[in-house]
Amino acid sequence: LSDVFAGREPADLAMATRQTYRDWGVDAHFGDPVDKIERSRKRVVTAKGRVFEYDKLVLATGSYPFVPPVPGADHSRCLTYRTIDDLGQIRAKAKNSRVGVVVGGGLLGLECANALRNLGLETHVVEFAPGLMGVQLDDGGSRMLRRKVTALGVEVHTGKNTQKIIDGETSALKMEFADGEHLETDVIVFSAGIRPCDNLARDSELAVGERGGIVIDYHCKTSDSDIFAIGECALFGGRIYGLVAPGYRMAEVVAEQLSGTVAQFKGADMSTKLKLLGVDVGSIGDAHGRAEGSMSFVFSDEREDCYKRIVTSADGKQLLGAVLVGDCDSYDTLLQYHLNAIELPADPQCLIVPSAGAAPLLGVGALPATATICSCHNVTKGDVVSSLDAGCCSLAEVKCETKASTGCGGCAAMLKNLVEDELAARGVSVDKSICEHFPYTRQELYHLARVGEVKSFGEMIEQHGSGRGCDICKPALASIMASLWNEHVLEPQHVGLQDTNDNYLANMQKDGTYSIVPRVAGGEITPDKLVVLGSVAQKYNLYTKITGGQRIDLFGARLDQLPAIWQELVAADFETGHAYGKSLRTVKSCVGSTWCRYGVQDSVAMAIQLENRYKGLRSPHKLKSGVSGCTRECAEAQSKDFGVIATENGWNLYVCGNGGMRPRHADLFATDLDDETLIRYIDRFLMFYVRTADRLQRTSVWMDNLEGGIDYLREVVIEDSLGIAAELEAQMAHIVQTYACEWKATLDDPAKLKRFRQFVNSDATDDGVVFVKERNQVRPARVEERLRLVAVGE
Repeated sequence: LSDVFAGREPADLAMATRQTYRDWGVDAHFGDPVDKIERSRKRVVTAKGRVFEYDKLVLATGSYPFVPPVPGADHSRCLTYRTIDDLGQIRAKAKNSRVGVVVGGGLLGLECANALRNLGLETHVVEFAPGLMGVQLDDGGSRMLRRKVTALGVEVHTGKNTQKIIDGETSALKMEFADGEHLETDVIVFSAGIRPCDNLARDSELAVGERGGIVIDYHCKTSDSDIFAIGECALFGGRIYGLVAPGYRMAEVVAEQLSGTVAQFKGADMSTKLKLLGVDVGSIGDAHGRAEGSMSFVFSDEREDCYKRIVTSADGKQLLGAVLVGDCDSYDTLLQYHLNAIELPADPQCLIVPSAGAAPLLGVGALPATATICSCHNVTKGDVVSSLDAGCCSLAEVKCETKASTGCGGCAAMLKNLVEDELAARGVSVDKSICEHFPYTRQELYHLARVGEVKSFGEMIEQHGSGRGCDICKPALASIMASLWNEHVLEPQHVGLQDTNDNYLANMQKDGTYSIVPRVAGGEITPDKLVVLGSVAQKYNLYTKITGGQRIDLFGARLDQLPAIWQELVAADFETGHAYGKSLRTVKSCVGSTWCRYGVQDSVAMAIQLENRYKGLRSPHKLKSGVSGCTRECAEAQSKDFGVIATENGWNLYVCGNGGMRPRHADLFATDLDDETLIRYIDRFLMFYVRTADRLQRTSVWMDNLEGGIDYLREVVIEDSLGIAAELEAQMAHIVQTYACEWKATLDDPAKLKRFRQFVNSDATDDGVVFVKERNQVRPARVEERLRLVAVGE
């Protein structure tokens, strides 16, 4: 629902249109609800008096939002979060509001909190239970989620029993709690659970549960064998299933029976993975460890705001449940262990503890045919394999046939790997399309854009693709067009394609503020410029840190402060350091022969020359470099994408190294080069990488995947075996000649500056950012500190 606040049209959320029903041969009637079911006559009567006879009847009446019976909850500023109409009312009330409260700390409640936050409201979540998402998360996971949500500026109040809602003193409303505390707000949105719409069933004397819900059996039949019930109105085994996957499965069971096939609904796995307020959350099986004799393994890292717990059987061989907050990379692997009763490694904690070394990954080839790939549509590995056996020969065809990955999309990576693995086993050429919207690889898209001089995503999708694009192809094409034409990334035709950081030319931090990294070429900076950085940091109360790339990072700027800060930095002759982009970051250097008694070449001058030449070059992934003045290698050039080490006779060039999570030593590419030859080779190397690498592929992985490896790369770059050296050099020359500091250009363009507002419908700033002092600098307040500071402020 919150996608509507992000700009999507309500029609985009519809699963089917009236034309869809016509295409299916279904008579669909809207705006005329069923008023009663006449079971004895096997017919239904609508509110307008129309009569429809049936042989079999399916009730899919859904649910409605639960509003606690609190005095004052019927106030006009008390709303619900369930329908498109609800969104319109929330948006209208938010226009003249300052504070918003969501009652309910579950999945939908936190989604609603994000919507209120995006509308510019000071946002609070009030939850009756002692923690957030109490159904899906254990206490530790709930605490970590609260910590992360609070750091984003949403205040969380748990264990709160609302007694009444009255007129406020400083805001429109006041919520009074059973513990004597109160909270003032301008709008309240209830998202405290659902209740099944079972009135029709009750009036028809079908069996319903004590707390609501139409009772169904394994065949989804009600107490009347000719009437089925599915979805959130149905009660199976004393439980209402409030997720999409169980509803789909119920529908499948009924459809199979109507077509003469025996089918049963045996319940559903309620495991889920999602992103709430930008926080990755995963829950699998028995997340609370309630099974008798179960054991738990817990990993918690408060510095990185990451919490993981797995629950195993008493013998440690079966995974019963898991909780993941802050990092869901292992979700797919853990889910398969759980769903398919696969025996765990001898040391189960290796699945969640980083220091335990590389966790064993469960490849798709090791999964049994019964393994669930897509839980939304209950698609197993066997279903996918059967679709391939039946003639499907691409990911798109498999998705169309099985519906896998057309729900939440969480299984997309696993499905893609499975299809490619199975096709390769059949000897079929695997479709390497970048996504379903373009039947091309990144390399092929680059070629199409270059040869056809395509300069916008609209042109590209019109000429070579279909649909509207996605979060895979849009950033990839944004990078490609920046590499080719070097136009400003915030131009109207490009801005909608950018990732979060590129969107605002800054790196978003955990508390919603941004960091600023001006370029300090080669790590060389004058005292005057150091003073400017210090003055700016003091003026805007920013945290400062020297980075590993020999520059100074300024943390804690609000979105609306970025232009003012950069105005001062640009005036002092600073440029953007592109820390936010997939582009050249830094060229690190030692002091070289200028100062060091061991130096044999001027490494600082060379580093500055290289950084100023390649600054702004957009590439498939980030680029780092270093220049060392002698073989002592103080600049760590051999751990960079391209590194240079001085020799008595010139420079040695190293390529395709990297540090980080999977370090790789760079390979020696060429020796004893003069300045001109060195730069010519680097020009060719970088542009060949930009042309041919896959999306988000570092130079090290790219080179490892090149047939012929480093020897082939030398042939292309040094010997010009492909005859493209002149083209590569000309492309780099274009990048160098058309460079412009993105922040300076932004400051000169009022249209671009309009983006830098904290809220879409207000000029107000974000007063939810809270800092504390530590080691004489500011840092984001922790959860307990925020609560204490807010209380003092009141």
